[in-house]
Amino acid sequence: MPATADPRPLTGEPLALDLLNTRWNREGVTQDLLDGLDGLTVWLAANGLEGRFPADAATLRHTREARDALKKAVDGSLAEGADAVDAVLAHGRIRATLTADGPGEAPEFRDPSWGPAWLAARGYLELLSAAPDRIRACAGHGCVLHFYDTSRNGTRRWCSMASCGNRAKASRHYARSKES
Repeated sequence: MPATADPRPLTGEPLALDLLNTRWNREGVTQDLLDGLDGLTVWLAANGLEGRFPADAATLRHTREARDALKKAVDGSLAEGADAVDAVLAHGRIRATLTADGPGEAPEFRDPSWGPAWLAARGYLELLSAAPDRIRACAGHGCVLHFYDTSRNGTRRWCSMASCGNRAKASRHYARSKES
């Protein structure tokens, strides 16, 4: 269990987007959870990966590499990010298994320090397969967070109604009242 609480404003998104959300803006200043091993430890714990993978310099480097690759794919285009995401995916594979419950799959890595990075990249492929149009960037001014829209009608615009959504509504209200 990390000694530091997770300081990020949005957590609990699918692993790929949660990795992207390790960078966020606070009062106009970019924050980076992965600026050191303590932040990596917090992120691994937040995603149930502590104990499975080392919180060391190599894991931190590979996880940042995956974050940059995912950012290219999500904020740029799939064509721009494909090679970078594929480079991360080259460090692991899925092994078919047979369990007591039936067929299964298990990820394998030659180097365990690639595990979190690979799992995030693989998770992005799963999101693309399920509903690529539900992967969104927050519409809040200055917000750099991402989310997977699970709303019934698929019209979610903000990372959080309590923060970015509320700011947008307050701004519109202020603009309307100023016009009156």
